[in-house]
Amino acid sequence: MLGDLDKDIEGRVRYSSNGRGQLLEDYHKLKIMNFSEVHAGGAGNAPILGQYLAKIILNKDTEHFSNADWPFIHSYLVDSCGIRANQSRLYFYIFSAGGGTGSGMASEFGLAQQSSYIRKTFDIRPESDVDGQNQSFVFEPIFTSGICILPTISASPDMSEALHINAGRLLCKYLAEEWNFSYNPENINDESYDVTQRVRPWNAMMLISNDIMSYAEQSNEDNSRYIDVNSMEKYANQYISQQIFNILSAQAVTSDYDENYFRRAGINIGETIRLDANDLFMSLAGPVATAYAESVVPDNSTMAEGRRLFENDKSRLDIDDLFCRSIDLPHFNNKTQAIEGISLLPIAATQYREALTKYRESGFNADHLKNLCFFNSCSSVVCIVSLPKDYKLSYVDLNKLKTHLNNLFPNTTLKRYALVIGASANLSLTTLIAKSPCMSDDFLTLIVAYIKRCFARAEYRYGDMLEEAVLECIRQPEFDDKCLDEMLDEFENPAKILDTNWHAIKPMYEKKYRELIRDANKFISINDIRLNRDSVKNAIKYLREIYRHRVSKTKIVSLNNYAATKTKTEKSE
Repeated sequence: MLGDLDKDIEGRVRYSSNGRGQLLEDYHKLKIMNFSEVHAGGAGNAPILGQYLAKIILNKDTEHFSNADWPFIHSYLVDSCGIRANQSRLYFYIFSAGGGTGSGMASEFGLAQQSSYIRKTFDIRPESDVDGQNQSFVFEPIFTSGICILPTISASPDMSEALHINAGRLLCKYLAEEWNFSYNPENINDESYDVTQRVRPWNAMMLISNDIMSYAEQSNEDNSRYIDVNSMEKYANQYISQQIFNILSAQAVTSDYDENYFRRAGINIGETIRLDANDLFMSLAGPVATAYAESVVPDNSTMAEGRRLFENDKSRLDIDDLFCRSIDLPHFNNKTQAIEGISLLPIAATQYREALTKYRESGFNADHLKNLCFFNSCSSVVCIVSLPKDYKLSYVDLNKLKTHLNNLFPNTTLKRYALVIGASANLSLTTLIAKSPCMSDDFLTLIVAYIKRCFARAEYRYGDMLEEAVLECIRQPEFDDKCLDEMLDEFENPAKILDTNWHAIKPMYEKKYRELIRDANKFISINDIRLNRDSVKNAIKYLREIYRHRVSKTKIVSLNNYAATKTKTEKSE
């Protein structure tokens, strides 16, 4: 489903097929969400306007839309999610964080879906009702993920453009919601508290920087002059779709791999999963980054079994190189025609490139990388290995992969492995890194840029005091928010993005709400959806939680004292 506030969305889709036929007519599963009857233009690069318009769209009675498809789309996305009659279990929301429509509307649609889903978990109907509906309304788990395209900031780190501020607002809002859902201890034991009010838009939010195109272009200097913008966008879209495809195609371990295969590799077969909605729900939460690489492998159907596993010639898979390429700066693989690398850099590109060089030269010694918060604070990773048909990955290579993951992510509480057989011509490795991507330089830069532009009081708007205060709030042992009360206004100021008279724009949109939704009890003022100072504090609390994530190491505990017994026996002899 494709949606935009721009009324020309259908025309742009129709003429984007490049002469490959009638896309809208031939692609029957593609649905256009046309919202022109609510708003004919875009959101004016203001997420708060996109968010408010989304509330109008979602709160308006579906029967009063002239678009005949909308009631069915609304039912699919919101009303029926999580019941057996609706067979979709995975939902992906792909949007740009820097625009007004994407960053404003996507999270609002996600919140509506999550609210509907959470309410279903508390709706226990009589057994007679369930039996009478032929199991169509039995509750089923779902997993939703935002796929957030972050704006480029590497080329202009000193600039604070509107798209950076918009992205920062989305990230701040998401972390605040994620904190309330996952970590906030307040009211948790209060029976009168409505838990359905604690929702976040998605179970997880995958972060993909637009910088992957510029880094890929730099890595392909010899051919970059011949690669046009459309081609680079195609490769970037391929990077995104590849991650979705790998998640969707991940299945249970096949019969080609018995329990001994994994035991020899040091992996419990119970850790190998089919990535269904419930597994993803348990394994991935919060901000997520992806690391991806792929390799051309020989056709093993013509090779002997012994050679298949242990041959040491040049054609053999180099699992060390594959893993290193997956966490490298984004680059273009000329052999596979794919963009590889990590979707969000942990630190500045020059520093990360230097650390990776030392990592390679030291024989993949993780000491050069694992102390970065991006890796050290990671709580969960999901590793998906996709193999061509008839190719068997040796347990030696599988064991090496596990070793790399253990060394690079020393504090993960959960590591999951999934194998996909026969879904691609090349061998590919996807690693999903949960929660710690919020520790990356780009992520923090965008959030602080938004706080500074839209919350900071005049005396703190231009110096470095606010940046230092936020970092100190994350680092300090006890959270002292007094400095934030002093530096920040109570509510965000949308005019700092719009650069116009906010008080003149506000009544225009509220009038639209009142005219389209006549029920006065459903009216929501645009002031009510502004982020406030508590939103900033909750986002910082989430960052503090991830920054401090550690796991205790398992120590062998025994009531036996064999050494003392042995010494006593030897003396008696």
